[in-house]
Amino acid sequence: MNIDLSVNIGSLKLKNPILLASGTVGYGNEISEFTDLSKIGAIVTKSISLKPRKGNPPQRIVETPSGMLNAIGLANVGLEAFVKEKIPFLEKLNATIICNIAASTLDEYVECVKILEYEKSIKAFEINVSCPNVKDGGLIFGNDINWVGKITEQVRKSTSKPIIIKLSPNVPNISDFAAVAKKEGADAVSAINTLVGTSFDIYTRKPKIKNITGGLSGPAIKPIALAKVLEIKRNVDIPIIGVGGIMNWKDVVEFMIVGATAIQIGTANFINPNVSNEIINDLYKFCSEQKIENISSLTGSFQI
Repeated sequence: MNIDLSVNIGSLKLKNPILLASGTVGYGNEISEFTDLSKIGAIVTKSISLKPRKGNPPQRIVETPSGMLNAIGLANVGLEAFVKEKIPFLEKLNATIICNIAASTLDEYVECVKILEYEKSIKAFEINVSCPNVKDGGLIFGNDINWVGKITEQVRKSTSKPIIIKLSPNVPNISDFAAVAKKEGADAVSAINTLVGTSFDIYTRKPKIKNITGGLSGPAIKPIALAKVLEIKRNVDIPIIGVGGIMNWKDVVEFMIVGATAIQIGTANFINPNVSNEIINDLYKFCSEQKIENISSLTGSFQI
């Protein structure tokens, strides 16, 4: 039995639905020593901004029950170093590259995409709208439906490559944001980004993270992420990349059943850097046992 694990995100065909989430594997350098990046669907690079960013001061990561909090602050090497150093490294590994873009202004999103449009090895852009808008008093772009629409519209005009809008879960109706992204030309959405959380030391009475709050990820948020993916699937006809607490092949299958075309693995990479390839092997076994020829047939196959 020939099993096809390939999936399509707009015009982008991926060899399987397994992607590595932005920010959890850097630019692939370290994790490439432990896993074969050429075998996974794609690596979503650490967020890139026009200029280098130092990010937030430490402590920036804290373990929590069934997950972790991070407040890295979008620290990155900047666009110039990314093009000169990081892309060539991933090219040598034959990795499929999706570039995550972070910005503080609408113009910065557009400029980053315009520059990277000419990098042939970048197959798609994931637009991180969970960034503070410095021109509007620091409000988060992704929590304002009008800004999500504006960013999608302007980025769409700047590239012919597939655009994935990474949606914030910290909104009342995530499907409304997915609908606006689709209307303005997005090829897909990623759901979800991290949830806002905090953690305090009971003896010092101070926050464990210098930034006070951080993004909660890991198994703790999986039920929320599943519900958000299902909400989008039931209301908007757009490919969804499921993100949030995916630790094994069963989680992948569950996300696909509720509507995900592909998924991203994040926190699990810190526990087992080879988890992505192990999951791919397990998916072959599952499809063989269940006589599923095309894994894409799982997407949205829920029964309610």
